[in-house]
Amino acid sequence: MEVANHIGFDNEKYLQEQTSSILERVNRFNDKLYLEFGGKILYDYHAARVLPGFDPNVKMRLLQLLKDKIDVILCIHAGDIERKKMRADFGISYDVDALKTIDDFREWGINVTAVVITRYENQAPAKSFKNKLELRGVKVYIHKPTKGYPTDIDLIVSDQGYGANEFIKTTKPIVIVTGPGPGSGKLATCLSNLYHEYKKGGKAGYAKFETFPIWDLPIDHKVNIAYEAATVDLKDKVLIDEHHLKAYNVKVVNYNRDIEAFHLLKRVIEKITGGESMYQSPTDMGVNRASSGIVNDRLITEASHQEIIRRYFRCAVEYAMGLADKDTLNLAIEIMNKIGAKVEDRKVVLPAREAAKDAEKGGKGNAGIFCGASIELHDGTVITGKNSPLMHASSSLILNAAKYLAGLPDNMYILPESIIDSITYLKRDILNGKMVSLDLDETLIVLGISALSNPAAQMALEKLKFICDCEVHLTHIPTPGDEAGLRKLKVNLTCDPEYSSKSLFIS
Repeated sequence: MEVANHIGFDNEKYLQEQTSSILERVNRFNDKLYLEFGGKILYDYHAARVLPGFDPNVKMRLLQLLKDKIDVILCIHAGDIERKKMRADFGISYDVDALKTIDDFREWGINVTAVVITRYENQAPAKSFKNKLELRGVKVYIHKPTKGYPTDIDLIVSDQGYGANEFIKTTKPIVIVTGPGPGSGKLATCLSNLYHEYKKGGKAGYAKFETFPIWDLPIDHKVNIAYEAATVDLKDKVLIDEHHLKAYNVKVVNYNRDIEAFHLLKRVIEKITGGESMYQSPTDMGVNRASSGIVNDRLITEASHQEIIRRYFRCAVEYAMGLADKDTLNLAIEIMNKIGAKVEDRKVVLPAREAAKDAEKGGKGNAGIFCGASIELHDGTVITGKNSPLMHASSSLILNAAKYLAGLPDNMYILPESIIDSITYLKRDILNGKMVSLDLDETLIVLGISALSNPAAQMALEKLKFICDCEVHLTHIPTPGDEAGLRKLKVNLTCDPEYSSKSLFIS
C-alpha cells in the first residue's frame, strides 16, 4: 500500500542549528545560562501537526546532545495544582503531568534537579503535592508571589522580592527551566536565581527557547496564525516586534505578552545586573531556530490550515462543555475567517456527518442519538462508522478501518457475539449501567481477546498501529471510553460540539 510522503521539516538540520545557537548563547554569559523553555519539551504534538516531519520529542533529543551541560528545573503554579488544570492531549492534570515529566526525563537519561512550586500561598493541594514529591526523593522549592510585581522594580529586585525566594542550587552551565504549561512561573524562577547569582558575584545570563511563533517567518504565515489558534484562551496575538524594529531596523515577529512585558523585563534585568540590559528586544532573548528545519513551506502552510480548523473544533467543544467563554469561541471563529477556512476543508467532517444521517435512516442509533465518525487513512482513503445498540460510532469506525487495512471484507464479523453478549450482561444486569453498547476502549479489549482464537481478528489487531496520526472526526463529543481509546491510538481527533446522550449524567 502506497503511503504519501508528507515531510516538511528536517529534524537533523534543526538539531544542528539549535544546538549551535544555545551553546553560542551560553558562551556570552560566563558559562552559566538560565534557559526558559516555553511549550512542551516532550510530546509536542502541536509542532508535529503544523510542521509535518517534526519529531514530537526532538527537543528532548536536543537536551540529550547537551546532557552533560544541563540541570533541569521544573516549575508548576500552585494555583494550577489547586484548580486541577488539565493537559488536553493526555487528559491529565498539570500536577500529574509534572510527575509524568520527571519519569519521562529519567527514561531519556536526564534527571530533574528540582521542582519549584510557584506563587505558593499555602494551598492544601500544593502542600500535598510537595509532600508526595519529597517522600519520593525529589528536591522541592517553594516560591511565593513576588512582592511589588509588576510595578515596583525596586521592591521586585530586592531581598524582599526575588531575594525572598530560596536560591535553587545547580552545578551545570545550562539550567533548563520548564513547566507543564503557560503561567507556570518559569520566568520568575529564572530571574530569582539570576538575582541570587549576581548577589553572589556571578555573571549568569537568561535566554528563552519557545518554538512558536516562529520569529523569522511573516506575521501572516499560517504557522504563526495556528499559534494564535492554539492560544485563544490566552488571547495571544502575533505582532511585529517594535523593539527589534527600532533597535535593528529588521522586521521580526513575537507575541503580544512578550512584547508588552519587555520594557518591564529590560528594567528588571538592568536592576539585577547593575548595567545595560543584555537584550534590546524580546526577540533578542530567543534562541529558537525552528525555521532552519523547514524544507517544504507548502506542506507547512497546508498543515497549519488544518490545525487552525482542529483548534476551532476544540474551542467549540470546550464552549459546549462550559470550559471556554463566548469571547474565546468568537476569537477562534475570527481566526478561521481570517484565513478563509471552513470546517468542510477538513476532509473527515462531511463523511462523519453523512454516516450519522445513515444511522438515523436505518434507525440504529442508541437511545435516539445517531452518531457518525470518519477517519482518513495515510493512503487518503476515508472510512466511516456509525453507532448502534451494540457499539459506539468510534468502535465501529476503528473496526472498519482495521478490517480495511487488513484486507478483510467489510461485512465480516470479527468480534464473537458471545463475548459482546457477556459484556452487555455485565454492564446492564450486574453493574446496573444504562449505557450498554461498547465504547472504543472496551472494543479494543474485546478485539485483543478475540485475536487469541480468530486469525481475522489477529490480522485486524496488527493493523491498529497504522492508524496512528490519522485524522478522525466524530459528530458528537466522545464519551470517556471513546476518548481514552482514541488517545491510545494517537489519532488527531476533532468532533462537533454535540453531546452523545440526552442524559446529563451517564452511568
